Amino acid sequence: MSDNVIEIRNLSKVYRDFWGRPKVKALNSLSLEVKRGEIFGLLGPNGSGKTTTLKLLLGLLFPTEGSVRILGRPAHDVEKNERIGYLPEESYLYRFLNADETLDFYGRLFKMSAAERKKRCDELIQRVGLQGGARHRQLKEYSKGMTRRIGLAQALINDPELVLLDEPTSGLDPLGTRDMKDMILDLRKAGKTVVMSSHLLADVQDVCDRIAILYRGELKVIGSVQELLESREETQILTSQLDEATLKEVEQVLQRRGASVKKVSHPTSTLEDLFLRTVAESEARPGRRFEPGERPSNEKA
Repeated sequence: MSDNVIEIRNLSKVYRDFWGRPKVKALNSLSLEVKRGEIFGLLGPNGSGKTTTLKLLLGLLFPTEGSVRILGRPAHDVEKNERIGYLPEESYLYRFLNADETLDFYGRLFKMSAAERKKRCDELIQRVGLQGGARHRQLKEYSKGMTRRIGLAQALINDPELVLLDEPTSGLDPLGTRDMKDMILDLRKAGKTVVMSSHLLADVQDVCDRIAILYRGELKVIGSVQELLESREETQILTSQLDEATLKEVEQVLQRRGASVKKVSHPTSTLEDLFLRTVAESEARPGRRFEPGERPSNEKA
């Protein structure tokens, strides 16, 4: 079995107008591979070709040039889609069905038995956090976050080997975003291969093993997140609190070694971490306000 779940070679896509004249070149000679069991991120601004790439993988579009193999088969082979889950940027779901009815409907499309559909519905509704009264409400009453959750459950109904996610955190608040990222990481733990497209840098950085940055249809950067973000020209040392005298001694040692201290500061967290900690602490200690620099303890009163 090949280690490559996706193999793209010199892929180009040109959209044409009514008269068949070239209008937009969405992709230009794209070549990349996605390994089995990894989370791969397609990153780029709007119009960079991310969604076009996903649709070409699914066989929803045909390439102008180049080739695509996915799960060992050509992209135009529709049978391979039985092993793929897809969450589009906008979930096109039946608004008058509830969560159970939605998942049951998509389970029927994969010719799953009634018992298997029931088991998968229960598992997925629990996994995406729609248990309780939410699973019995019509989808037209769902918030954007709840719609993305049921959309992800729909994409997983067939227990796919490969999951394609188009802007999975689009429109979600910080709590919904964190939940979605946790669910994506759980897919990797379950042995799934995930390809996600996004223009939100923090989301891709948090979950992806490798990334490709596209710009105007061209591949600009590809590699592991750590390799691409790590600066080899500088060294960072994190210690406990140092007094002024100790800091001066450290600076003198570095100067003797030919190095210089460029910055001395306290480490910072991310805004997302601060937000999530504050929400958790606020639930545990209602009515309390935190001062700047104070770390919520996450301990219940």
